[in-house]
Amino acid sequence: MTSDAPVHDRPPAGRTFFGHPRALSTLFLTEMWERFSFYGMRAILVLYLTASVADEGLGMGESTANAVYGTYNAMVYLMALPGGWVADRLIGARRSVLAGGVVIAAGHYVMAIPTGWSVFAGMTLIVFGTGLLKPNISTMVGDLYDRDSPRRDAGFSIFYMGINLGAFLAPLVCGFLGEKINWHLGFGAAAVGMTFGVLQYVLGRRNLGDAGARPADPLLGADRRRALTRIGLGVLVLLLGLAALTVAGLFSVDTVVNLLTVATVLIAVGYFTRIITDREISPAERSRMKAYLWLFVFAAAFWLIYDQAGSVLNIFAEDRTDRNTLGFTFPASWLQSVNPILIIIGAPLFAWLWLRLGHRVSTPAKFAVGLVLNGLSFVLMAAAAQAAVGGDLVSPWWLVAVYAIQVAGELSLSPVGLSATTRLAPVKYASQMVGLWFLATAVGDAIGGQVARLAEKWPEPTYFLTFGLASVALGLGAVMFSRHISRLMAGIH
Repeated sequence: MTSDAPVHDRPPAGRTFFGHPRALSTLFLTEMWERFSFYGMRAILVLYLTASVADEGLGMGESTANAVYGTYNAMVYLMALPGGWVADRLIGARRSVLAGGVVIAAGHYVMAIPTGWSVFAGMTLIVFGTGLLKPNISTMVGDLYDRDSPRRDAGFSIFYMGINLGAFLAPLVCGFLGEKINWHLGFGAAAVGMTFGVLQYVLGRRNLGDAGARPADPLLGADRRRALTRIGLGVLVLLLGLAALTVAGLFSVDTVVNLLTVATVLIAVGYFTRIITDREISPAERSRMKAYLWLFVFAAAFWLIYDQAGSVLNIFAEDRTDRNTLGFTFPASWLQSVNPILIIIGAPLFAWLWLRLGHRVSTPAKFAVGLVLNGLSFVLMAAAAQAAVGGDLVSPWWLVAVYAIQVAGELSLSPVGLSATTRLAPVKYASQMVGLWFLATAVGDAIGGQVARLAEKWPEPTYFLTFGLASVALGLGAVMFSRHISRLMAGIH
């Protein structure tokens, strides 16, 4: 007796991982260690940049440090686009993940060198390595399930737990070492974490089967040589541009940050234009891409606010909160662990909820909930900032409450958006579409880095209230357009 049900929708045979394919465990653990390294470094980055030279920091102003942080995050996610292309056209997702992990580890080891230049050199390596790893490991998770399976969102939510387990542990380890002992020792701990991730991935590759083993649309012969030549010329032009800025006396942190912000937005516009106007995709795929454009804008607006946790809110934790407990002043970066531990608790609940609701709640509606909750978190943050006016230290529970609201918003939007990306993707752009999802984060972080400059110029309550209410308004707008977006999704729920 045979069945027409997709193979990936059947209960997995043999050993499973929370009832899902065993391969999910390998990808789960690799992502966990990669996120440990990423969030461990991120938890102390702005604090290191703004620390005085006497405290072994770089003595950078808060405005510039916030912009650097936002731009760094943007570049990490922006590189997911070429990283997806490399996997699709050159080496496949599996080898891209391995190469990316090695480069990320190298970047963190460079940051561990106790000199000023090492931080920016290390961040550059991490940007390129994460571009190779991040989109392609998510594509491999998607390969484990049928395209429209109701189990797919649950699988991505479990995978999301790996992200947040690493993100929870990272500030506790790297934050303590960085703030209490030496900044570069904290960066070094992140390097060790990524090394564990690479070793685990190599040892667990036998579980992956055919997932990510081959490029989806490989370049061959003359096409491959032409593409590699263009990449080389692009790198050369970039280096010459940086040299020209240096010779002209225009090379500065602010100049680079501003140029990268503009470039990120323009790349997003160009990429959507290219896909939507591609004559090789079907009318249904084109309609889905128009729907995805709405989701992209909503996601960018979400991350604009959400990812200020490591910059504006991190500085607030350091300067405005009473962190003394039983005579011990805990590191400000430890509060960066609140968000992921709440996600670890909440992710299984949301995985169960989406499985229970099935297709009764649309993807656009889930995005709207995320935007409204994200905005309300900043409204609450405005109240916390008002309580701190005059130099009073406020309870860190304010930030815990803010992060709790943001977590509910993130679980309504982020894993759902990643899953929707793999479902709405035109076949031709499989891995690159996951890169496009991360480009939404890049756009949000790039603009958010510029917006965060205002935190130093505006009164803090005004800053938080303004952008909080803007997010709530956008979320309500998303509700109004949810039916239209669902129709554009052309049968994909």
